[in-house]
Amino acid sequence: MAGFLIVLLSSVFFCLQNIVVRVLFQEQTILGAFQTGGFVAPTFQNSFLLMFLRMVVVVPLMAAIMPTLHPDTWQDFRRLRQQAGRPALLRAIAGGGLMFLYLALLYVSIGLIPTGIALTLFFTYPVFTALFAWGWFGARPSPFRWGVMGLILLGSVLTMPHSQPDADSSLWLGVALGIASGVVYALYTVNAQKSFETLHPVPFTWMSFAVALVLSAGSLGVWPVQGAGLAWPELWIGSLVSAIATLTGHLLNNFGIRLVGATTASMVGATNPALTVLVAWFAIQETLNGLQVLGIIVVTFSVALLSRDRSLHKQSS
Repeated sequence: MAGFLIVLLSSVFFCLQNIVVRVLFQEQTILGAFQTGGFVAPTFQNSFLLMFLRMVVVVPLMAAIMPTLHPDTWQDFRRLRQQAGRPALLRAIAGGGLMFLYLALLYVSIGLIPTGIALTLFFTYPVFTALFAWGWFGARPSPFRWGVMGLILLGSVLTMPHSQPDADSSLWLGVALGIASGVVYALYTVNAQKSFETLHPVPFTWMSFAVALVLSAGSLGVWPVQGAGLAWPELWIGSLVSAIATLTGHLLNNFGIRLVGATTASMVGATNPALTVLVAWFAIQETLNGLQVLGIIVVTFSVALLSRDRSLHKQSS
């Protein structure tokens, strides 16, 4: 039960991260009290800029708290330099590459198509996680779990705002990138589960952030942004809030993967769209329609079924 609660809490922080990005891209009314946001346009280059600003805050912040979270962190890093630790080191580096890639694909998708559609496509990732975990670990999902996963995805789709983008080539590219981001995130979660057999989630998560920082900085070298005229104080404040949400969310998610496995964590994590709707309703007064309320009920019921199914399996084993 603790693993489920940890993954659900991580989803709450990922919701905050999504809302901060939304505010940075589009002006919103915060808590019904004041308006702010719309500091940068949702373009390809600005998406990489926001990713870089987030990572440049996350990496030193996590480095400062790592010894508190995991006292053996530096011993783990020393073991990674040894020959026996080389596979774990490579998996941690791969985790950073996958983190950067799924964020890059998702941000570009959001820049090409409406955010709700891009996130709906991204949250197909539990299907791919289940397939990858089946192939890598032999963890074949039961028919019941396939059914629960289908209900979670259905509920997630219902919670998303639906809009009709213009049908052009950018639409199909955005759709492809949205799905691809889900595939890459599924690989990230399965790689994380394998890594946690030999490496604690804290150093793994920090290395993922560090690699993502290097790659995002490199992407800005290839696709530079025009910094003149940007609202830098607001961007840095937003990046700090987003960084804290990202750091907390990834740490909790990785701890959750260690406790319940990548497939179960991905299915619980698929509640993110429903939670985003609730948090957005509270934080920026986005209204809920009947389909969204139905979606929240479907997702909540499905996760409760999944939790009960896992508890019953533990009692019978």
